[in-house]
Amino acid sequence: MGNFTVILKEYLGKMTLPRIAWIDIIEILLIAVFVYQFMLWVRNTRAYSLLKGILIVLAFIFIAFLLKMNTILWLVYNAGGYAITAILVIFQPELRKALEELGHKKIVSNILPFDNGKKEDSGRFSDRTLNEIVRASFEMGEVKTGALIVIEEETGLNEFARTGIYLDSLVTSQLLINIFEHNTPLHDGAVIIRGDRVVAATCYLPLSDNMELNKNLGTRHRAGVGISEVSDSITIIVSEETGRVSVAHHGKLIVGVNRDELKAILLKEQNANAEKQKRKIWKGWVKNEEKSDE
Repeated sequence: MGNFTVILKEYLGKMTLPRIAWIDIIEILLIAVFVYQFMLWVRNTRAYSLLKGILIVLAFIFIAFLLKMNTILWLVYNAGGYAITAILVIFQPELRKALEELGHKKIVSNILPFDNGKKEDSGRFSDRTLNEIVRASFEMGEVKTGALIVIEEETGLNEFARTGIYLDSLVTSQLLINIFEHNTPLHDGAVIIRGDRVVAATCYLPLSDNMELNKNLGTRHRAGVGISEVSDSITIIVSEETGRVSVAHHGKLIVGVNRDELKAILLKEQNANAEKQKRKIWKGWVKNEEKSDE
């Protein structure tokens, strides 16, 4: 027993633990966050199925390596360079979506005062506009008139507004109801609202490819979720079949909201816009100071 203790002490005495600096801890945390976010992103996209297929191929290559299947290994070695390009092409939609989501987080613009990417005219929609949107949505729901209303937030929607007919009209419930009335020239497509104005109607929106959406949802709901995936907009969808009012925001769909719930969602976003404007007061102060110095 005594000899074992001596040997153990000598062995432990020769062991050296690596020095861990603060930068190493930061690196570990960054990698952990990246891996976690990557797993969440893959899980909620079509990339999950593609990734499982890639893992099966890698497992097949590993078995070929263990069994020394030289012909297969030679093919894998020579096709390795092309495989990276193929993966980029296959995952192109998902990679683009991931980069867009990263851009929507506005990590830099919330810290630094020189982000001028936000348009000056988007602003906060008024209480009157909020009430008009809620009134129109549920009046159309009562008569089962399909509607797709997109409320622009920080991310500009000019790209999608250009696909429709330019209006620049004050938001009223009567206008929205008349736009989406059956067999009218403007009823097909989406309406885009910026502040208190209807920017355009009959706009085309990107369809969501989220595989977790209910299969019973139609094109209108998929378009509403699709635009919320590529922007921070709020989309109100009125079902033509059931008359239910749904809300899409940040890629999530809330089906069958009532009047009070819709008003609460819009009011929450309205207050959030007001807070964003307050946080940017100091940015405007900096700009004014620079102008006065000139």
